[in-house]
Amino acid sequence: MSCSRGFPSPYYLFARDQLPKLQQRGLPVARVADAIPHCAKDWALLTEEEKMAYNERAQKWKKKKSQKTKKEMPNLDHPAPGCLTTVVHRVTSFPDASAMPWKNDQAVVADIFYFLNIYSHGKLPSHCDQRFLPCEIGCVKYSLQDGIMADFHHFIDAEVPPRGFRYHCQTASDATHKIPISGFHLSRTCYPVVLRELLEFSQPDGGGWPRFFCRSDDRFRITWCLERMASVAGIESHLELLTVEDLVIKLYQKKYQKEPSKTWVCRELDAVLWDFSSNTRCKWHEENGILFCALASCKKIAYCISKSLAGVYGVPLTATHLPLQDCDSSGNRNINRVILDAGRFQKMKAESSRYDRYTVSPSQDQEHVPSSCEFEISPFIKGKVFKLNPIAAFSNFWIENMSVSDVKVI
Repeated sequence: MSCSRGFPSPYYLFARDQLPKLQQRGLPVARVADAIPHCAKDWALLTEEEKMAYNERAQKWKKKKSQKTKKEMPNLDHPAPGCLTTVVHRVTSFPDASAMPWKNDQAVVADIFYFLNIYSHGKLPSHCDQRFLPCEIGCVKYSLQDGIMADFHHFIDAEVPPRGFRYHCQTASDATHKIPISGFHLSRTCYPVVLRELLEFSQPDGGGWPRFFCRSDDRFRITWCLERMASVAGIESHLELLTVEDLVIKLYQKKYQKEPSKTWVCRELDAVLWDFSSNTRCKWHEENGILFCALASCKKIAYCISKSLAGVYGVPLTATHLPLQDCDSSGNRNINRVILDAGRFQKMKAESSRYDRYTVSPSQDQEHVPSSCEFEISPFIKGKVFKLNPIAAFSNFWIENMSVSDVKVI
């Protein structure tokens, strides 16, 4: 009953008419082929007159298509050259970071890398044309010699989710970066402006696209989002996207003439030491206590490479290589607080601004958060408010350079 030989059947036309209704019901149907199995019962309920109407539509479509094909039939006595219609199949291949042109250690130290990440409102099924909905982009300019030299960040004006997938996209966002699909009070940037400013950030002199690096697990998503934005904006992109893991392996191989294991490299890059460090996340994620931030993920890559490789190449660490400790004038660590339940924190914050409340006292603050679940902790995991079992939750964030003296239980 499907469309065979290019001519649609009456049932195919009926399924195409039912497609919007099925999508409104939340069924995973993105094309007519997906809707066909769900239309059998409704087709059986049609009257003979209604079925005859679809049959006439199919016959008219077939007749119109046959006449068009006959007009476009080539003249076999004078055939056209075959070279006039050439289909170029695009071959998508990821470049290899092993081809980095370094002559000596000084070239390695002075080389500039761009770490890039793009967040999306979830990941849609493979049968959807929109696999991702880019909503945030972060990038840092980095070198072993100078550390983080500059950063780039934008919230992206994402496309509308496909019908029936809005809840899926918002749920995925709430589980990670928590950027709302609609009703976001901060300004968002459209695709053409994002790509233009990214190019200006990476090549202020107007040169070509530089080499960008990302985590291997994020490579498909970032590549797809960049190609989607370039396609919608009508910009031809020649961006070269490499993996950070291969870069770190190459840097070690350049110095020691042997490769470290990729498992070890991934474990180093997965460090959570700087998850809550100051000036790591963007302002919105920092103020709302949200861990997932595109800019923060790029900065943490730079921190990990600095910690692991700066000493290898004899580069002294500075404030641009690693985040400074939160200290007061006497050198003592400041006690800060981060709310793990970011959604509840934003709700309380909105209610506070709505009724113009004054700052609550410590005793009133304990009415909102049980004292048994509240901790004041050093800047590595800055003052988390745990809603879980305090001992179990705290052990998950116990990391190097921590001691019992860093923790104070209220």
